[in-house]
Parts: sequence; structure tokens; C-alpha cells
Amino acid sequence: MTPFRRRRLAGVAVGLAIAWSVAWLSARFLIVRVPMDHADAIVVLSGSATMRERVSLAAKLYLEGKSDRIILTNDNLLGGWSNVHQRNLLSFERATILLKETGVAEGAITVVSQPVSSTHDEAVMVQMHCRANGLRSVLLVTSGYHSRRTYSTFRKELEGIQVGIEPVPPGFQTPKPAIWWMYPRGWLMVPLEYVKLVTYAVSY
Repeated sequence: MTPFRRRRLAGVAVGLAIAWSVAWLSARFLIVRVPMDHADAIVVLSGSATMRERVSLAAKLYLEGKSDRIILTNDNLLGGWSNVHQRNLLSFERATILLKETGVAEGAITVVSQPVSSTHDEAVMVQMHCRANGLRSVLLVTSGYHSRRTYSTFRKELEGIQVGIEPVPPGFQTPKPAIWWMYPRGWLMVPLEYVKLVTYAVSY
């Protein structure tokens, strides 16, 4: 191998290493965790594509005693067919079923029924619910790459209410930071999330 070819291959290797590092750091930056010992309510963010991972973490936190109440928002999206109910269930209905299957008491689950179409809408609806019910603290549960924007949005809208957040660690329904670029869903989650961060910074 000629010296020129060796230098060229070394340059490519360095370039790939830098690109991988940037991709990994970009994904890691989106993940924010602000734990709480106890909250008046656990709020599960809507998102039918990653609902199962969010609901699973919310149930775990409930069973650990982090809160005795779970709030679900309603993105008004239909999921798959239910043989039991003989219809397509809305995502919050499926979330409710999953929560009860994992040991969450039915009376502990509250659905904010007003349909939402964005994280900002969810924050507004949750803020109204908290004011109406005297809730002073909430622990948010959402997917990892959605956590930075979620936390920022809720902090702005829920003024005077303590806000924590527990992100679902990537690897269940979302790809890990080291390899997100290998999956189509990763491209929808990481680069698109940066677009949304800029949009929210300008709009809200």
C-alpha cells in the first residue's frame, strides 16, 4: 500500500470516528432526566409509536411509590384492532389497559380527555388539570429523545408547579444513541427533534 493510500484511509477512518461521535453526542444531548422522590402525579406523554415503553416506565414508577396517580393525555390516534372490544382502540385506551395489566389500580388512572396534537398542547392541558385539582408537582414520562423539549415546554407552561422528568432509556422502542442512525425510526427521532427544538424555541 502506498503512503498516499494509507493517509487517505487514515483520513477516512478519522472522519468516520468524528461523524460517529457527533451523532452519538447529538442523541445524548436530547436526553434529560430530572428525578423526583415523589410527585402528585405521573404524566405519560402521548405517542402511539412508543406508547408501550412509556407506559411500562410509568407503571414501574407507580409501583415504586413515586406517585399514586397517573395522568394520560389523549392524542386522539387510533391503534390496532381489539378482539375484546371489537373496535380499534385509541392510544390512551390501550395505555390504560397496559397500565392495569401491570398492576396500576384503575382508580389511579386519569385521562385528560381533551384531544392534543403537540407537546405544547399536552403541557397546556396538564397545566389546566393541575390547577383544577390542586396538583403541585408532576413527574413526566416520555421517550428519551423527546425528553429535553418536553421538560422545557412543561417548565414554561406549568409555572409554580414542580416538574420532574424520567425519560425511557433508548433501546426498547427507540434505537440507542450509538446506533440511532442505522434505523429509519432513529432519523425520525433525532434529527427531526432538533427541528422541533428550534421551532418551539421560536414559537413558544
